[in-house]
Amino acid sequence: MTQMITQLGTAAQPPKRVAALDITVLAGGPSLEREVSLESGKMVRDALKRLDHHAIMLDIRDDDLTALNVPADVVFIALHGTFGEDGTLQRILEERGISYTGSDAQASAVAMDKITTKSRLIEKELPTPAFDLVKAGRIATVVDQLPLPAVVKPRASGSSVDTFIVRDRPQLLNALETVVSRYGAALVEHYVEGLELTVGILDGVALPVCQIRTKREFYDYNAKYLDDDTEYLFDIDLPDDLLTRVQEMSIRANDVVGCRDFCRVDWMVDAQTMEPYVIEINTIPGFTSHSLLPKAAARVGVSFDELCQRVVTQAVGRARP
Repeated sequence: MTQMITQLGTAAQPPKRVAALDITVLAGGPSLEREVSLESGKMVRDALKRLDHHAIMLDIRDDDLTALNVPADVVFIALHGTFGEDGTLQRILEERGISYTGSDAQASAVAMDKITTKSRLIEKELPTPAFDLVKAGRIATVVDQLPLPAVVKPRASGSSVDTFIVRDRPQLLNALETVVSRYGAALVEHYVEGLELTVGILDGVALPVCQIRTKREFYDYNAKYLDDDTEYLFDIDLPDDLLTRVQEMSIRANDVVGCRDFCRVDWMVDAQTMEPYVIEINTIPGFTSHSLLPKAAARVGVSFDELCQRVVTQAVGRARP
């Protein structure tokens, strides 16, 4: 299957090597995705050490920024979720004049806020499921009127934490009450039943489309990080022109949000209409053994170590904020 051969060929070229650097890998953090972040951070740190960089991994929280006091040529952000992925940490680093990996504060904030992301996608005529933002005062009305099935999730979170597929009214009520009580509001989306795809973007280039197949109802936290039987398929039984279109639209989605260095765009393809829909954009996807961006990079010959080097090279090549 041929997918954007010219661009993928560019992605497979070896990165420009740099001299040994002092690199702080930030991991852990205060979010519910802390454990995943720690795993990502360890893998990144070990890769950078294999590349002869002076890499250390430090924990950081919004109430403890001492990790930023350690001198470093560049900070590699391996945090997921609030504080580390929503633009807060990025803004602090920019204010301190510290070079860091990944998207800037503005793009990070946009991508973390699913409502803002979806609004921008719609403005640029990129497909995304119909949605609504529900607060406590509207729960009863939504439970009575919302077409089912539907997806209920937080407005700003990741790793499918507190995400529910609901197929009846009692499930919908429980999901809305749970998410609203924890986050103040719930994002409700039309449920697209079909194939789940993801596209990694590296240096502005679309990596091969990957299909995710899990034995669970959907690709939830356990399927992402704990299950060994989740399948990641690059030989996908879909038309080449559809896969190419998904890649092209993933690059557009990346640009709409303003991501840089890398990101991952998640899709659902409606099984009946074969139309694809953007579900969300992740500015700091996982760097674990189960993670999709490293798998897609490896598919075009970019090893995990080389992927980490590419990300560092991009950060070093930018002028300090």
